[in-house]
Amino acid sequence: MKKYILMIWCLVMTAQVSQAQNDSPYRTKFVVDAPITAAGMGLSYYGLTRMQDKDGLTEEQIANLNKNQVNSFDRFSAGWDSDQAKKVSDFPFYGSFALPFLLAFDDDVRSNAGQVFGMYVQTMAITGALFTMSNAYNPRIRPMVYSPDVEMEEKTRANARNSFYAGHTAASAAASFFFAKVFHDFNPDSPARKYVWLGAAAVPATVGYLRLRAGKHFLSDNLLGYAVGAAVGIVVPQLHKKSDNNGFSLNPTIIPTFNGTASQGANLSYTF
Repeated sequence: MKKYILMIWCLVMTAQVSQAQNDSPYRTKFVVDAPITAAGMGLSYYGLTRMQDKDGLTEEQIANLNKNQVNSFDRFSAGWDSDQAKKVSDFPFYGSFALPFLLAFDDDVRSNAGQVFGMYVQTMAITGALFTMSNAYNPRIRPMVYSPDVEMEEKTRANARNSFYAGHTAASAAASFFFAKVFHDFNPDSPARKYVWLGAAAVPATVGYLRLRAGKHFLSDNLLGYAVGAAVGIVVPQLHKKSDNNGFSLNPTIIPTFNGTASQGANLSYTF
């Protein structure tokens, strides 16, 4: 019941933010944003139920595991299982969710708080949907399952097959990069922008490293989670910008060849 109440509340907020255009660089529309946000929440919930329905490993399967069967890129961390790293990772992970709320100290953002919050909810809903749906159908074994020090009960749980991809890293990246992107757009002349971007990049990187040390995810899981979360955190605000320029440009260009002639081509670029 609480989940349904939260969903209804978020949709009401989305309706309110459609009215908050003022001096905001963004434009939101209830008829567009509400269905997207609702769909993201719905898919997140469905994906979560599918994740919980995974079959756990049997003791025989665990006994037959071989680190050498892990791809060479990820093999180094097979068997890592730091419980301390897992506990410490919670601090930057949960802290990242609070970052967008720091934007309330900006007068322009505060006057459009409902609108920004609506985009934030949409960002996290999309991130959650991508993660849960991907994870539900990719039962990759966590690195800690290869450790002889982890209890068998922990290894045989369905959760032990939730390595692909790193949800904590993706969520923290989405929140952090959303924060940086919104600050960037509301403060185009601020010298602090580069430091905000650097901070936004560092938070999910820290989460990813700690989750790697904890044996929850392989390096490739964290890299993918980081990329997905960062992309959603940037793209959602970008797609809401009022400017007719969506950031993409396609220009004709001349491409020299090795035989001294030239051919015509096109240059695709993106700026934000």
